[in-house]
Amino acid sequence: MEVVDAVSVHGNGKAEIEDFDISAVVQPEPLPPILAAENGDKQNGREIVLGKNVHTTCLEVTEPEANDEFTGDKEAYMASVLARYRKNLMERTKYHLGYPYNLDFDYGALGQLQHFSINNLGDPFIESNYGVHSRQFEVGVLDWFARLWEIEKNEYWGYITNCGTEGNLHGILVGREVLPDGVLYASRESHYSVFKAARMYRMDCEKVDCLISGEIDTADFKAKLLANKDKPAIINVNIGTTVKGAVDDLDLVIQTLEESGFSQDRFYIHCDGALFGLMMPFVKRAPKVTFKKPIGSVSVSGHKFVGCPMPCGVQITRMEHIDVLSRNVEYLASRDATIMGSRNGHAPIFLWYTLNRKGYKGFQKEVQKCLRNAHYLKDRLHDAGISAMLNELSSTVVFERPLDEEFVRRWQLACQGNIAHVVVMPSVTIEKLDDFLNELVEKRSTWYRDGGVQPPCIAADVGCENCACALHKLSILS
Repeated sequence: MEVVDAVSVHGNGKAEIEDFDISAVVQPEPLPPILAAENGDKQNGREIVLGKNVHTTCLEVTEPEANDEFTGDKEAYMASVLARYRKNLMERTKYHLGYPYNLDFDYGALGQLQHFSINNLGDPFIESNYGVHSRQFEVGVLDWFARLWEIEKNEYWGYITNCGTEGNLHGILVGREVLPDGVLYASRESHYSVFKAARMYRMDCEKVDCLISGEIDTADFKAKLLANKDKPAIINVNIGTTVKGAVDDLDLVIQTLEESGFSQDRFYIHCDGALFGLMMPFVKRAPKVTFKKPIGSVSVSGHKFVGCPMPCGVQITRMEHIDVLSRNVEYLASRDATIMGSRNGHAPIFLWYTLNRKGYKGFQKEVQKCLRNAHYLKDRLHDAGISAMLNELSSTVVFERPLDEEFVRRWQLACQGNIAHVVVMPSVTIEKLDDFLNELVEKRSTWYRDGGVQPPCIAADVGCENCACALHKLSILS
């Protein structure tokens, strides 16, 4: 029997050592047995539906050779794995074009904080008993975005989310709590998280048709509003759709609501600005997103245009709305009004650091660079006879889906049906676009060389004027 010393305090106030049988509490053999798969290893036969099956390439966790010892060999092995992984990350970053992440950042100065478990659990504006937090950074970031979206400090509530999806989940949840029997309206090209919210919250949801640009079709929106005019409306407005980068006209959406007989107390608007929410304030012709208009909430991602090494985001709503959602939690000595409990306390510091370095003028310059480079890519695709479309307020270039899936994987392109897109971010240079275009043109000449296979017609996705298929190429050249 293994015995350890324990301290016991008796009534006379004196502490004495007593025996404690640790084997009665701790399992003698902590390592669970390896389970053999029935009828062979089914894992290797797992069906791949989308993308690669990670179980075929995963890094197995291996137990240390000696109990409670971290051997030199083990340390060397782990260091070699991490070194190879870092090399892979550097290589894959070179060929990243399809997803809206700004990979141009340097947070070396924040390495000194990685030794701390920073947790912003609870309300950002009410300090918890847990003292290792970053609320002072979080509220500073929120104030910056509140100024951007024109709402006074005493009129807003918000927090740093774990991702753009959480911002949408929270915004739509606030809308549902304010208007419990409201119908959710979202264009068909809205982010999948909007429809996930409808399922999670058991909300009636109307999918609204889109224009060829990906913008919400306000005529169909009006028809669906009138069909449900006895119920309040909760509307998701896209400040940049996922695939085409289309920006819904907020002013036209509000006008449609008013024309359909919906007063401001009978609708709630959530603006999903995951990517373009930080870009549109610096574009002259863009519909202005501001709380001076009758909107209920705005969300934006921090790991997209801002550039942050971990997924995160910002969600802001009106203070008057948050009371319907919040509950006091004695355990936290704070208030719960967020989707998650524990929240990443490092993310606000990364955002604060970047906002201080760049500021409004820095982001304005990056917006100009992205729009200019996106037009360059679109023009070069057209010059090469490749179907392509670019919305006026967007840096997302849509073009025909490459025939070779290996090429798609190499450049990490996001695809849907017969189209793919490149999201031109601050980290995407002209040189990278030239490399991509040159390789695409070269590969494409082999895909369609013998004439047996023709480039797809994507007029239904990008419009006849942007399609360069055999049927429509005359219009694009003219």
